[in-house]
Amino acid sequence: MGTLIAGRYEIGREIGRGGMGAVLLARDVVLDREVAVKRVGLTPGTDDTDIERVRREARVSAMLNHEHVVAVYDLVREGDAHWLVMEYVPSVNLGELIRRDGPLTPDDAARVVGQAATAVAAAHEAGIVHRDIKPSNLLVASDRTVKLSDFGIARTGDDPTLTQTGMVTGSPGYLSPEVASGHPASPASDVWSLGATVFHAVTGGPPYDTTENLIGALYRIVHEEPPRTDRAGWLEPLLLATMHRDPRARWSAQDVARFLNGGPGRAPAPVSVAVPASAPPAAATQHPAADPARHTPVEPVEPTAVFTPADDAKRSRGPAMIGALALVAAVVLGAWLMVRDDGDPGRASGADRDRTSQGTPKSSDTPPSDAPTAEGMSQFVTDYLGTVTKDPATTWTMLTPAFQDASGGYDSYSGFWGGVASAKVSDIVADPETLEVSYHVDYTVKGGEKSSDDVRLRLTYADGSYKINDEL
Repeated sequence: MGTLIAGRYEIGREIGRGGMGAVLLARDVVLDREVAVKRVGLTPGTDDTDIERVRREARVSAMLNHEHVVAVYDLVREGDAHWLVMEYVPSVNLGELIRRDGPLTPDDAARVVGQAATAVAAAHEAGIVHRDIKPSNLLVASDRTVKLSDFGIARTGDDPTLTQTGMVTGSPGYLSPEVASGHPASPASDVWSLGATVFHAVTGGPPYDTTENLIGALYRIVHEEPPRTDRAGWLEPLLLATMHRDPRARWSAQDVARFLNGGPGRAPAPVSVAVPASAPPAAATQHPAADPARHTPVEPVEPTAVFTPADDAKRSRGPAMIGALALVAAVVLGAWLMVRDDGDPGRASGADRDRTSQGTPKSSDTPPSDAPTAEGMSQFVTDYLGTVTKDPATTWTMLTPAFQDASGGYDSYSGFWGGVASAKVSDIVADPETLEVSYHVDYTVKGGEKSSDDVRLRLTYADGSYKINDEL
């Protein structure tokens, strides 16, 4: 006989694993039925937040008595550990199914995701936002019955969040642009994730690859048009209406469910406003000013990440800043490596420090005092990266107007840098003749994630000051 918890659940083998640890098969000896149990307790890497998350999952799931939602039966405690007792669904998740059998046809994808969309619609009607819809949370039985699982980070409208304002939760490859840029999750963001799940089902991989360069992928989610595919067939209208950059223009979950369950040949569902008109649209599409995600795609995985927001951006001291600054985003979405010039007369630029006290060259081989130098350019980049994670309002003024436009405006810029804990530069190579500078930078996100990039910029130089004008 295996370990017995709470006097009735006999623990068996592991049947799955997720962000919160293993899911085990167990037997309820009182009712003589198989159940699935998930353990949360005082083990390495867990804390009170993990315990509250599993309590949340129990409460939220218990509110949804739905044929396509994994039922929660019990929440028990044994010693220091808490156990969530759930319906056992013999199944594979959709991600595993696709890895095993390949992409689904549009018809099959509609049958599978349509059931999940029905569950999401029911959750929204109950005032619940799932916030982590993705293929690995769709359990597919052998008869193609689907159950939506893992309401661990779901919220109800009147339920205080586990996270601080601005924290982004979910799986990066399926995040909507507004959530990736730090806005709260909403029914519309669940709809985006349903569309991203359909995209994965018909193509074999997520719309955004986050395996090598998470920061670059998040940048693309916020700033670029969503990827499209020629494999969608009759599902193309759904992808256009769910993976839409403006959350106010997306279909509702009810529309998605009706469209998917209606089958091919059905006219597109009417567009429903899934969120209040006051909900923030995604950032305007811009060509990325600096995208660190220059890599070859690899086989997708489905990591779950939590990213911590920065504090409110400080008001700029430069003349280019106008009006109050918005709350910065939670996620670093790329690497904009610009130039520092905060307009503080008490702080000399690198070029100023290169000048002699007389302002004249030391020798005939030394550039004139008003010319850029390699040392000045290198110091400029070092100073910039030491400032931008703490005070993006100041460093914003060190972009030329053209590069500010290419960067998507200040809100995108401050949101971009808001979640970076540090940016350490190395291997700087500067060419004063071309005003080009290249370097390597290592980023640490405030949620602990790390990324790196090799960057090459073109600067401008005038009156002893550098600015960033372009990324090469």
